[in-house]
Amino acid sequence: MRSPRNLPVLAAGRPELQPPTFQLPPDLPQEEAQAGMSLAQVWAILSAYRRMAGAIALGIVVVTAVIIKLIPKTYTATATLMVNYESPDPLAARGIITGPVATYISTEIELMESSETLLPVVDQLKLASDPYYTSGYKGDAGELRNWVKDVLAKDLEIEQGRFGSQLIYINAFARDPVLAAKIANAVADTYLAQQRERMSGPASERAKNYAQELAELKQKVSIAQDQVTAFRQRTGVTDAETQANNVEADLLASLEQRYQEAQNRRRAAEVAAGSDQASSTAVLGSELIQKLKAQLDEQNTQLAQLRATMGSAHPKVIELENQIAATRHSLVNETASYSNYASSELTAARELERKLAAAVEVQRQKVLGVRKLQDEGTKYMLELESAQSVYKRALDGYDQIMFASDEHATNINFISRAVPALKATKPNKVKLMLMGVIAGLLIGVAAPFVYEFLFNRRVRCRDDFERTFGVPVLSEFDAIDFTPGSA
Repeated sequence: MRSPRNLPVLAAGRPELQPPTFQLPPDLPQEEAQAGMSLAQVWAILSAYRRMAGAIALGIVVVTAVIIKLIPKTYTATATLMVNYESPDPLAARGIITGPVATYISTEIELMESSETLLPVVDQLKLASDPYYTSGYKGDAGELRNWVKDVLAKDLEIEQGRFGSQLIYINAFARDPVLAAKIANAVADTYLAQQRERMSGPASERAKNYAQELAELKQKVSIAQDQVTAFRQRTGVTDAETQANNVEADLLASLEQRYQEAQNRRRAAEVAAGSDQASSTAVLGSELIQKLKAQLDEQNTQLAQLRATMGSAHPKVIELENQIAATRHSLVNETASYSNYASSELTAARELERKLAAAVEVQRQKVLGVRKLQDEGTKYMLELESAQSVYKRALDGYDQIMFASDEHATNINFISRAVPALKATKPNKVKLMLMGVIAGLLIGVAAPFVYEFLFNRRVRCRDDFERTFGVPVLSEFDAIDFTPGSA
């Protein structure tokens, strides 16, 4: 039977009889050669104190479990607010947040954590009479509210949403889930009420200025309407005059076209009057003139034949000569009539051109006069429409301005109110228990080594001889059992 108290028997040889494998180099110091602990030494110490190590580890785990059981539970309630970057006041600039958004939200968070917000919460929830918040206070009763406010501030965590979002989370911690929800909601309500109060003063002043500007815009609309009415009464120009103006413009275009035609006709008459009438187109195209010419040619032919046969004094020759003279006279008269016709045509064309030119000028002045009146009327109408449009937009925002001045406008609003938590957030039992187990194992392993090296250093294995005394061990035997009756 081997006793756990028995140690193995080590046979140590004399230094001079050491095998060559244990001979240390002469230039290697003994301290460096035997530094540190081997795995065998570590295992020997742990084996010797295994019961003590287990008891220490188990004790630490039990103590940790008891502490976790005794730690009071803490509940978390969260109220969520959202920051609106646009101004609720139509008279204010569109971007109410003129600086960096993160800076603006940080400022609002500081306001929520300030005494101006937390002291009213202390009074509203009567936290000054709560033993949790007043425990440990030994000062003057007048400073109790500030003490409770500081304790409350430690149980608050106000933070901006992730990635620079517009959300603000108000986290309240308390041992009662209902109280945690009340604290988070009270902080949010108090802050929002104070912000409305801060904004109500400037909003009321802007509303007053807005009402004055609205009255001025209304007066401008009245003046513009009076100008339009007076213009219509003075000129008689109405909206129907637009169609009339189109008729006048069409008449002017027709007169201008006829005037151009008269000019072309007059130029043609001038050409006809200045050309040789005998070779003119009208003369050459006249059947009477062509007939007279043919008759004259025929009579000349007959006259030449009669003169050749009868002589120039023959009565028939004289008669034919008289007929030729009459025909030539008729031809001259007929040609002259065409010349007179060309002159009369030129005179008529010039007269028509003059009359049309005068008519065109009169009609042009009439159209210009109507257009001038219409332009003037259009200007008055544009002024009226512009004034009415501005007045309408201002009137549409009047109700919003009145609402903003009535202490209801704010650019931070509730997204969700805090509700009592169903499960405690602190302590984290799993995490604390895991830490207790790890601490128990570490301390249970480290304690035997501390005890061994400080209070009860023993030789427990061959490495203790070799590393501590520099004596090589030649052989190792099993432990000797000294109990009575052992063989």
